[in-house]
Amino acid sequence: MNLRHIIATIGFIVCLSGAYAQSDYDLWLNYRPVQNTEVAIQYRTVLSKVFFASGSPQLKAAHQELWMGSKGLLNIVPAQVALAQGNLVIGKLNQIGELRKLVQPGDLSDDGFVINTIVQGTRKVVVVSAETDLGVLYGVFAFLKQMQTGKNIDQLNITERPKTMVRVLNHWDNPNRTVERGYAGFSIWNWHKLPGYIDQKYIDYARANASVGINGTVLNNVNANIIMLTPAYIEKAKALADAFRPYGIKVYLSVKFSSPVELGGLKTADPLDDTVKKWWKDKAAEIYKSIPDFGGFLVKANSEGQPGPQTYGRNHADGANMLGEALAPHKGIVMWRAFVYDNNVPDDRAKQAYNEFKPLDGKFNDNVIVQVKNGAIDFQPREPFHPLFGALSQTPLMLEVQLTQEYLGFSTHLVYEAPLFKECLDADTYAKGEGTTVANILEGKYLPKKLTAMAGVANIGTDVNWCGHPFAQSNWYSFGRIAWNPQADAAQIADDWLRMTFTNDERFIKPMKDQMMRSRENAVNYMTPLGLHHIMGANGHYGPGPWTDNIGRADWTAVYYHKADSLGVGFDRTATGSNAVAQYYPEVRDYFGKLENCPDEYLLWFHHLPWNYKMRSGKTLWNEMVARYYTGVDAVKDMQQVWKGMQPYVDPVRFNEVEQLMAVQYEEAVRWRNSCVLYFQTFSKMPIDPKYPKPEHDLQYYRSLKFPNVPGLGVN
Repeated sequence: MNLRHIIATIGFIVCLSGAYAQSDYDLWLNYRPVQNTEVAIQYRTVLSKVFFASGSPQLKAAHQELWMGSKGLLNIVPAQVALAQGNLVIGKLNQIGELRKLVQPGDLSDDGFVINTIVQGTRKVVVVSAETDLGVLYGVFAFLKQMQTGKNIDQLNITERPKTMVRVLNHWDNPNRTVERGYAGFSIWNWHKLPGYIDQKYIDYARANASVGINGTVLNNVNANIIMLTPAYIEKAKALADAFRPYGIKVYLSVKFSSPVELGGLKTADPLDDTVKKWWKDKAAEIYKSIPDFGGFLVKANSEGQPGPQTYGRNHADGANMLGEALAPHKGIVMWRAFVYDNNVPDDRAKQAYNEFKPLDGKFNDNVIVQVKNGAIDFQPREPFHPLFGALSQTPLMLEVQLTQEYLGFSTHLVYEAPLFKECLDADTYAKGEGTTVANILEGKYLPKKLTAMAGVANIGTDVNWCGHPFAQSNWYSFGRIAWNPQADAAQIADDWLRMTFTNDERFIKPMKDQMMRSRENAVNYMTPLGLHHIMGANGHYGPGPWTDNIGRADWTAVYYHKADSLGVGFDRTATGSNAVAQYYPEVRDYFGKLENCPDEYLLWFHHLPWNYKMRSGKTLWNEMVARYYTGVDAVKDMQQVWKGMQPYVDPVRFNEVEQLMAVQYEEAVRWRNSCVLYFQTFSKMPIDPKYPKPEHDLQYYRSLKFPNVPGLGVN
């Protein structure tokens, strides 16, 4: 038997076991063979005769995806037939003839689509249709998802449209291919080979994004390098834009506000200076000449040392509107980040964005949208929703979340982030009364016809599995689904992802969905329970560092945020402290600010409490904190045991990969627990309940640990 036959035999045996050997590279688009014979027959009948309208590159991409999916799922190549003979009809509404009268289109604006099973004479026909070519592509991906997840397609009645207009990945990628806060290898953009060589990975990246409705990508780091605006790099960006266009994805660039000085040779970057305005208008025209559908600019200004309009005595609206005016003739937009803090340490960094942007409400141009992180500090394992949501009633806002797990264990911890996203989106701001959720604000329900958007800081790199951890792919996937529909259910998204990525076997789906849904809370417990925050190591944000102090400025340290002393722990943000809670509407202010109302999850975010404070559980604050840390670690051990039981349903490569990463996660969770419990014990002077395992080492040992190879510290 030759090598080819041996490989084929092994593959056949693996298929029989239900655990398909495949590369993580395929993400959730691996199109495994359908195992349910009855369902497979149904699918084959529908796909035996397909009418697919021809036309644009987007329709061609949809056609290719359907053929690829059919080959993988059913091992068939659909027969292309005339419209009247099709069991599956795909095209725009104006391309499907009389069938248009039988479908139930609903609202198909903004590239929405419809999938209907209709009766035509004596036979059933599945119709995938839309008003736009891109809508058809989205519809084809949705139809394939029905098959991938084992759904019955005999009576389909699906109408979907995106609830936000702009759904972008923010790549914090540098021109030298390092990735700031990147834990999955180097940047996938090979600038050296561009524009001449288009890697297949770029096409597959676009496919994956389109499959979940992502329609934009910011190619470079928010800490921008001026080289990105040079003619050579504009041409490189053009090559990527051309590759992405069939999948409905626009490219955007992060720009450095001082570019007119550093790149253009001007003496100033003052946004009200006419020569500066002209420079940006000329640069925009240059970009659009190469990339006619260029999306626009992302800007980080006057934050963490980056230049901005305040350098010249101007405000954020002055800077954003100047760039907006340069892009407006080309229908481009400005995404202006609200993550700001200046060189002067405030009484509470959580207050600064509100203080700077609230006075500017309603003063931004129509093609400017303010990009706001889910919380006011910095992508912490848990934060209350940002007070700017609701506070800016006349300004379009877009939510920024972080898919790369900068504060959630990098790419070694299994943390499904959709519950984190939903925690923010479902929060009620009370800005216009009860029910004014962040999700409703993002969807533009209170500012109709204004820009709506959502951004995710990408977790993508050159690792074979794209994201460093097989389960980290779920955060990319769930971001796209939630950006498309902020009301979407995190558990259902996890269910779909597991089925598309691994198997439809319920013996796998049920336990692993349960573990995914618990995973974020596990991480909060072993890292920052009860509202603790920003207590990670200073260098690279890796691992615990509650002792971090004296590193340049107070609000970079951990001690600034937890304020532990002999009397207690926590940041007082009530009226007796920084009063940051006053930035919320009264209902929210009283919910967080009054101790009897504040939930345990946010307790130490808003209150400084004594170590013997009696919690709702009946425990003292100290004992509750210790219990949370130990509970978090125990949950990781439980997750390891559950995963061991999944071996029959997962291919050996991925099973071993996840098993090893869970072992790393457990070790790191233990280090978090021991470091934090021992450190805070130096203030509480209270014992650790003897029922818990004693930390293996003393505090000095954990403080002495160094990690020189921490990834994600990319520089320009």
